[in-house]
Amino acid sequence: MSAAEGGACGDGRPSRYESQKRRDWNTFGQYLRNHRPPLELSRCSGAHVLEFLRYLDQFGKTKVHAPGCPFFGQPCPPGPCSCPLRQAWGSLDALVGRLRAAFEENGGRPEANPFAARAVRLYLRDLRDSQAKARGVAYDKKKRKRAIPPPPASASTAVDFDSCQQHQYDSILMIPGGGSGGGGGAGAGVDQMVCDGEVHASGAMIPLSAFH
Repeated sequence: MSAAEGGACGDGRPSRYESQKRRDWNTFGQYLRNHRPPLELSRCSGAHVLEFLRYLDQFGKTKVHAPGCPFFGQPCPPGPCSCPLRQAWGSLDALVGRLRAAFEENGGRPEANPFAARAVRLYLRDLRDSQAKARGVAYDKKKRKRAIPPPPASASTAVDFDSCQQHQYDSILMIPGGGSGGGGGAGAGVDQMVCDGEVHASGAMIPLSAFH
């Protein structure tokens, strides 16, 4: 339930949920007053709540097919039928939830809440199952899909050198270029080319200073 539905609106007016809860509570109070004999709220039990829910069926707008109806179990019947209109299970379930909260807000003790009685819970469960079969509608709760975390960013790969390759790479950096240096000569150039070839084969990058 959102904050806008559970409390007052920003301009001080009651939210839709609070307004509907107040109307439901007034309707139930009127039902108790019209009861024969009149019934006090303190003496109300789960059985009286079931009577109230069955009383509301005459105002329902949901077609619930009887077992003998040719459209029994069809979510989209191709034609009309004589089956009566009933209160949908979802509407009654939401109604009981609002009245359960209103009962305690109006001074009722939680342990004596008739809308939380076990008989009421069983009635709503049986009503859900029977209407699901009659209407061909599944009332299974949708499971929340867990958000799949993005794959971890691949770490940048670096070129690893073993001790031999590192020694060769260091020797390249120390070779003077041009082939004309003391003690360098052709031997130094050949050694440099061998080292260049080995390092290149290993995938290492040769600095430009090695060729100048």
